[in-house]
Amino acid sequence: MHGDAKLAEKLVQRLGPRHPVAAVATVTPSGTTVATVGAPLDADFEIGSISKGVTGLLYADALERGEVTPSTTLGDLLDLAGSPAAGVTLSSLSTHRSGLPRLPAPSVRKTLALWLHGANPYGETVDELLAQTRAVRLGPPRPHYSNLGFQLLGHALAAAAGTTFTALLDTRIATPLGLTTFYAPATASDLHPGALTGRTKRGRRRAPWTGEALAPAGGIRTTITDLAHLTETLLTGEAPGTDALTPVADFTGKVVRIGAAWITLDRLGRTITWHNGGTGGFSTWLGLDRAAGTAVAVLSATAVSVDHHGFTLLAELTAAEGS
Repeated sequence: MHGDAKLAEKLVQRLGPRHPVAAVATVTPSGTTVATVGAPLDADFEIGSISKGVTGLLYADALERGEVTPSTTLGDLLDLAGSPAAGVTLSSLSTHRSGLPRLPAPSVRKTLALWLHGANPYGETVDELLAQTRAVRLGPPRPHYSNLGFQLLGHALAAAAGTTFTALLDTRIATPLGLTTFYAPATASDLHPGALTGRTKRGRRRAPWTGEALAPAGGIRTTITDLAHLTETLLTGEAPGTDALTPVADFTGKVVRIGAAWITLDRLGRTITWHNGGTGGFSTWLGLDRAAGTAVAVLSATAVSVDHHGFTLLAELTAAEGS
């Protein structure tokens, strides 16, 4: 166990044997506490689709800078050669209303390699992503979760800033906030020394999910310490693009709403803003009770959902702060 011993013990009790390598952070007005089990504090995890929340921050920040507008289209920024996707607006991408599918047409070869050998099913370059996107047909512009949409949103924002998504992530999120391990590896050779290897629900090792194209939707890695600091700045409003947390549209009925990627719902009488993530070998959850000034982040190097644990820990934390 590393970090706060009491919190580490609670983590073990909460997650149980299905999550032998995990980390947690709690943030309250009184301070921040972090702990890990099965790994040191400087171990970095895949955060999966929490990456979309980070891309949402970058989108809101780009709006504030005047680099893009909600009506800017993908075709304004990316070479989509007049394809249907070229007319999709950044605003619709940010709220999963673009009509784009969840993913472009899957590769049978990559799917088989994933299931048989635990290989990375991603790894495309941005050019390869754009080639796939030119062949995509649009569906109706209704709420529909799209990994492809957030991949394209992130690379469009980078193009608007005249850079790459990796550089945008570093210059606008990691460096300003002092996050020393907050990165999106394009290949396995880009992994930091502390990078953990994830495992499936049955304990099989999974190759890291890396890829230039994947980064904005699910390719970011970080430590629990850096994620805790990002969470602090989300609560205080110091993080770039914090407006992304504010819901702007219904997502699943009027009960669940969405900002720029970030989901908001009422649970046990509290309004929770959150996002989760899941890759071949990792599961993650980050949630904030903005009214109470509390938050919890959970990272696990096993592909077993931690959503329930995250919601429960946040409710307990908020109740304890209010007692």
